Amino acid sequence: MTTRRRFWLRLPVPAAVGLIYLGSRILTTAFLLIAAELSGPASRFGADATLGSLTMGWDAQWYWLIAYSGYPTELPLDAAGNVAENAWAFMPVYPWIANALGVVVGGYPIAAPLVSVVAGYSASWALYALLRDRVGRRAAMWGVVFFAAGPMGALFQLGYAEALFLLWLLLALRAVERRAWWWLYLWVPLMAFTRPGVLAFSLLLALYGIWRWLCRGRQALPARDVVHIVVSGLLAAACGFAWPVITGIVTGDAGAYLQTELAWRRSWIGDHGGFVPFDGAVRAAALWFEVWGLPAWLGPAALTALVVAIALTLLFDRRVRRLGVPLRLWSASYLLYLLAVFFPQSSTFRLLVPLSPLWGAVAAPRSTAWRVGVAIVGAAAQWWWIYNMYALGNTFTQVP
Repeated sequence: MTTRRRFWLRLPVPAAVGLIYLGSRILTTAFLLIAAELSGPASRFGADATLGSLTMGWDAQWYWLIAYSGYPTELPLDAAGNVAENAWAFMPVYPWIANALGVVVGGYPIAAPLVSVVAGYSASWALYALLRDRVGRRAAMWGVVFFAAGPMGALFQLGYAEALFLLWLLLALRAVERRAWWWLYLWVPLMAFTRPGVLAFSLLLALYGIWRWLCRGRQALPARDVVHIVVSGLLAAACGFAWPVITGIVTGDAGAYLQTELAWRRSWIGDHGGFVPFDGAVRAAALWFEVWGLPAWLGPAALTALVVAIALTLLFDRRVRRLGVPLRLWSASYLLYLLAVFFPQSSTFRLLVPLSPLWGAVAAPRSTAWRVGVAIVGAAAQWWWIYNMYALGNTFTQVP
């Protein structure tokens, strides 16, 4: 056993994860500083971009607005009379926590990235705990490397809610794995009011309950588990629909939340006739193939092939199967949720971050060359994302 390996094995898990996370944050900070230097007049951030302006850019401004002035009671309208983009598309837990911390640390622009940094470290620790029993300590640590320093590693120090949502999600998945049901009654509401996605967790619990029922001959299914799976699943569904209800009550418009979400889609494809499940994904596939100079009909065909390939991977890939049924069901549920409600655009990579438990499958091969190669590719992808979204960020294809 090498000295380096003995060192890592002797380190307490929080310290080992902390060293990985610290190195990842130094790397991301360097990338952001370079992006600030490269930012020019054509960029959204201008020639005078700073680390602070980048970390509080794009959607971070919406969270800051919520912390400062709350939510509008009257929906803003565009020139055509349609509901315009507004704060109701963003959930309150993250800006409220950051705003409270800002009183102590000197303002919201300092507190918001700090919340993301702390939540990201905690999420990294939770991911390690989630993966360790499935793929082993070394592979779980490599999964943390891919998670913290990978393509979307910048989210752990931007003024976005993703890091905090990931923390609640990974803790909730850990609770399902360990059948520590009472914790779900805390993590589910926090998840629901941090960012959208809790309806996918409700679907996970429904599918998990069905699987447990089908397997009851091989493993016990106590009445206690049945009650908690059903009740927590219903809680997740109720919380998922609560925000649209709250939005409707405050604004006096029952469709306020849906119209707010569709405002972002309207900026891409104009008046689209309203929300139809799965329609956004099909339209976006056609649109992107046109943007790339390819026949539009290839888009839906490629989307279909991608869905089939992902389904087969979740079902049959042996590395993915090692992660266990709950994590595979979560991946399937979340992808189905995105397919049903999301209009794939330049923020697609960011919205795929809740699939982070799948890093365990990527880390499973024992080849050091493979793991180092994945880490290098992930870091390079992070730079590509930061460069396009922050150094160049301006056009409709460069919105994180």
